[in-house]
Amino acid sequence: MAIKSLSIRIDEELLHKLHIVADYEGRSANSQILILIRNAVADYEAKNGKIEWQ
Repeated sequence: MAIKSLSIRIDEELLHKLHIVADYEGRSANSQILILIRNAVADYEAKNGKIEWQ
């Protein structure tokens, strides 16, 4: 699986809060975002079925 890069726009306050949460969890902000995305996809798939890719 290739690793892709994604740029997002995020306001300063929300970014600061993200860093606080990530630090609390012992993660980088990037790792925290990946976990949040994985959880969102898992929740979606639990409700709507597996997302097929390729």
